[in-house]
Amino acid sequence: MEAVWKKVKSAIKKRIAGHSYQMWIEPLEVQQIEDSTWVVYCPNFFSRKRVQGLYGALIQNAIQNELGQECNLLFKISNKSNGSKPKAAEVFQLPLPNDIVRPFNGRFLRRDFTFDQFVVGSSNDFAYSASLALASRRETQQNALFLLSKTGMGKSHLSQAIGHHVMSNHPRDRIYYITAEDFSNEMVRAYRHNAIDKFKEKYRNQCDVLLLEDVHYLSGKERTQIELALTLDTLFESGKRIIFSSCYLPAEIPKLNDKLRSRLSCGLISAIEPPNFRTRVRILQKKVGIYDCRLPENVIHYLAGELTDDVRQLESGLNGVAAKSSLMGIPVDIQLAESVVKNIVRQRKRITIGVIKKLVCKYYNVGLEDIVSKSRKQNLLRPRQMAIYLARRFTDAPLQTIGKSFNRYHATALHSIGCIERGLKQDSTIQKQVGFFCQKLESGKF
Repeated sequence: MEAVWKKVKSAIKKRIAGHSYQMWIEPLEVQQIEDSTWVVYCPNFFSRKRVQGLYGALIQNAIQNELGQECNLLFKISNKSNGSKPKAAEVFQLPLPNDIVRPFNGRFLRRDFTFDQFVVGSSNDFAYSASLALASRRETQQNALFLLSKTGMGKSHLSQAIGHHVMSNHPRDRIYYITAEDFSNEMVRAYRHNAIDKFKEKYRNQCDVLLLEDVHYLSGKERTQIELALTLDTLFESGKRIIFSSCYLPAEIPKLNDKLRSRLSCGLISAIEPPNFRTRVRILQKKVGIYDCRLPENVIHYLAGELTDDVRQLESGLNGVAAKSSLMGIPVDIQLAESVVKNIVRQRKRITIGVIKKLVCKYYNVGLEDIVSKSRKQNLLRPRQMAIYLARRFTDAPLQTIGKSFNRYHATALHSIGCIERGLKQDSTIQKQVGFFCQKLESGKF
């Protein structure tokens, strides 16, 4: 049996990518319980689901070719406690709480952001595999992962899924899930209250898994960058696991010191691309099941074909269709879906940087030439920052393009976006202003 399985693995290795083989096929073990029945033992619940769905037919065909006869496969989860032979585990996965989950320290984890709820496709297959490997403590040379994607592609989902998985399978591990801005603010408070030693002890010696989101917001924060680089050195040397996420590659983040840039780049960098049509369909089907609503197949395919930007846009379309059907008491059909999609797509196409400039200038009563001038007068600073923030939020223009349209470097544009985002958390005036502009842009009344 072992000789047959060795030949089967060798045959499979020639047919799939190397990283996929190492991740999914290499850890498998088999046992022949009858002449025509083989049991394939997987390390955990996620592995079983993935292997059975993607490689089940391939494994079965390879075994049948080697044996020269048909066979049946059963996929089970192995239990190797005390060095015994694999046995089917009775409990596949620890149940997650019915609540949003709080890790050891930092922000809450969303209860639905687990590996089981993540829809895998060609655009995110490698990122998913790398995240699961790191969470599962698979044998790997890498203990750091950098998740790269635009907003709304799933990097936060994968980052939090790692946290959920570690908490479920290794509850003693200390997990910190924070944003780069959280880290910076906490460090500033520590200095102000003469508690910097406690801060350093917390992150350097009391953390086993660090989930650090949006590292591009460290741009220009020299003191925070130095402290984070030293913290990362300690974690790397201790073999701790570190997961970063960002909309930009480390090399593209402006005003980042070389030492921290090097630390961010030393891990495995995995990009997540926009989902293709088949993946978008599966995402919608998954969301329909979660939200417990019913959508005809032709409506799902229509939404997947029209809403192509990101996962959040898909969710917006699904929520819009479900809400309109419920509020108006009409059935879900293509005509209803078209009315919802029309608004979403029209908004995206009509909103340009030029439109945003005019709207902001009219509101603040400043001239178009003033908002793009080199002037740093206080009465122009807020309108310029607001316009840059809205351009980033409502257009698909890259940061460099947005910066150039205001005669600014992309580092300045990133700073402007950060100022407005911080204001949204702390300043009611900015909250009202952003709400006003968003309502105008989303309604098309500009």
